[in-house]
Amino acid sequence: MTTPADFSVRGKQVTVVGAARSGVAAAHLLLRRGATVTLTDTRTEIPEASELAAAGVGLELGAHRPETLLRSDLVVLSPGVPADQTAVAAARSAGVHVIGELELASRWLRGRIVAITGTKGKSTTTTLTGRMLEAGGHRVLVGGNIGHALSAQVDVSTEETIHVVEASSFQLETIETFRPWIAVLLNFSPDHLDRHATVDEYAAAKSRIFVNQTATDWAVLNGDDPAVAALASAALSRRLRFSMTDSLASGVLVRGDEIVRRTADGDQRLVPLSSIRLIGQHLIADVLAASAVASLVGVDSEAMTRAVENFKGLEHALEPVGEISGVLFVNDSKATNVEAARRAIESFPSIVVIMGGRFKGGDLRDLRQPLLDRRATVIAIGESRALLREAFADAVPVHEADDMSKAVRTAFASAAPGTAVVLAPACASFDMFRDYAERGRVFKQEVTRLQEEWNSVREQ
Repeated sequence: MTTPADFSVRGKQVTVVGAARSGVAAAHLLLRRGATVTLTDTRTEIPEASELAAAGVGLELGAHRPETLLRSDLVVLSPGVPADQTAVAAARSAGVHVIGELELASRWLRGRIVAITGTKGKSTTTTLTGRMLEAGGHRVLVGGNIGHALSAQVDVSTEETIHVVEASSFQLETIETFRPWIAVLLNFSPDHLDRHATVDEYAAAKSRIFVNQTATDWAVLNGDDPAVAALASAALSRRLRFSMTDSLASGVLVRGDEIVRRTADGDQRLVPLSSIRLIGQHLIADVLAASAVASLVGVDSEAMTRAVENFKGLEHALEPVGEISGVLFVNDSKATNVEAARRAIESFPSIVVIMGGRFKGGDLRDLRQPLLDRRATVIAIGESRALLREAFADAVPVHEADDMSKAVRTAFASAAPGTAVVLAPACASFDMFRDYAERGRVFKQEVTRLQEEWNSVREQ
């Protein structure tokens, strides 16, 4: 296996499979490093085609051609391309070296890596961790599965840079030498079963975040999630656990009205809970994880608190959109799995939930009790409408909607003042939208239209 120290692509034929954000960044990086690059995608058109062609990247659109991959010295996968895709599997069987974009970029990074994974909360924790480290005076680049692809950061990476990287299971399953100085596992529950054959396969991909760590590295682990401990059991790194309770003998935890780090020498205050501006009790766990990383890096309490106070959350993650006649509208389009939807539902005492899309697996019945406890109403959209009706119709009202406009209006008609209307799909977006971000934006647009209509009626 080639190691990062002797890795070079100069003069090599490299094929990048998948022309999404990460693949495009990888193609440009490989070209700058002296490779002859071909970028292939199943789409017949991509927005960056002219730019890539002008730079010298060869484009093959409409299909992944096996012969192209077979004559390559190296194949680099975008995260959206399964490692067992037919042409990719054939190339690997023929002895072609296949790695993912995260692995590729990490081999050329000069700074240290903080990698964050988990079923839910990755983007929030990654963003807040970056802000805490920046507030502490460190040079930080945030990216990976969020924001800029890691390949886009290589040329500006320095020895002093701390790369805070959101890492998905799709990215981790193709790593070889990727080694985080600090690896964070936030939580684990079934997800992406439309891509991973089994829950065990998904778990194995997540656990790879620890595979190259040594005793000089750190694993930051959710002490409230038994599955996390199991996935990190083989890690050689030192452990720092975090917990929403005051139950740990050592670690980062909630004590009274503040987050502290507990050691044998006592409790060190990190962040007061009053500084958190996020909706949802479960998001405190993300603040705990970010605080744990910042503590290991050496950020002081004042800088951590300042970062938390100024962090209002991410777009599409329990994002307040507006209020109409006492009904709060909240965009949680990033809640693309059952566990994420459960956390969103449990964040409100009275709720109407817009759910549905392309189901990725898990057990929708896990949401029955939270919905019952809140006497909720479900507005079902997308491919999974029949699944949602089957799971909930004998427990709570379920209404179907053909599009987001009807969903928002049906939800408003079902909501009493004091109720929250929450987009928490528990599903992927690809049946109706390009991605979760487009779904969230359309939801917000429909809420704005409804607000304008409501105001117009009241003024008449």
